[in-house]
Amino acid sequence: MRKVALITGSAKRIGRAVALHLAQSGWDLALHFHHSETAAAELKKELKHINSRGTYRLFQADLNHVPDVESLISNVISVFAGLDLLVNNASVFQPGTIQDTSSMLLQRNLQVNFIAPFILTREFAIHADNGVIVNLVDTRVRKNSFSHAAYSLSKKVLWELTQMSAVELAPAFRVNAIAPGAVLPPEGKDETYLNTLAESTPLKEPAGLKPVLQSLSYILENENLTGQVLFCDSGEQLL
Repeated sequence: MRKVALITGSAKRIGRAVALHLAQSGWDLALHFHHSETAAAELKKELKHINSRGTYRLFQADLNHVPDVESLISNVISVFAGLDLLVNNASVFQPGTIQDTSSMLLQRNLQVNFIAPFILTREFAIHADNGVIVNLVDTRVRKNSFSHAAYSLSKKVLWELTQMSAVELAPAFRVNAIAPGAVLPPEGKDETYLNTLAESTPLKEPAGLKPVLQSLSYILENENLTGQVLFCDSGEQLL
């Protein structure tokens, strides 16, 4: 029986790369999106070219809207008759120091980056007998950088959830995290931006997407691994 993965925020950037990677490995995919329906549909077509035997379904949900989040897992299971892997990838990344962060900005970051993964983790554990959860956090979980205060705090709490749920949900579920650094340039920037940032890291090379996908494969293949975080940041977290 083919395995099924749900990827939140699957239409773009890291989520899209994860979807392509898992499709190549033979997974059936539940592709979550919010506003990016066109990009998600294009991804679905590309996945069919990569692996025509795979089943790929689109699931729209607003992670800011709790009822959408609470129904997502059950909706996926009703279509696929099961779920084996949850990748909590979707996130918002907005600048703002603590003093500059409005209550609305704080709430949005916490809702999408932490509360939604919390609910999805809970619902996965309730509706499935076993499985694997991978949370996309950030190299900032080891730092106290305040340029994106709400974002950084939400990812720190998500890392704490990773460890706590790894204990509570074992042995049926394994829960781990991947912490990327600057693996993709933000909108309006190019590879030069990444190269400049990489100069301040120990390895002095942009991490790129490859280490993220390699880390995902390692988590899936190592059945004794839980409650851990794999950094993909060229050593940035060491500084």
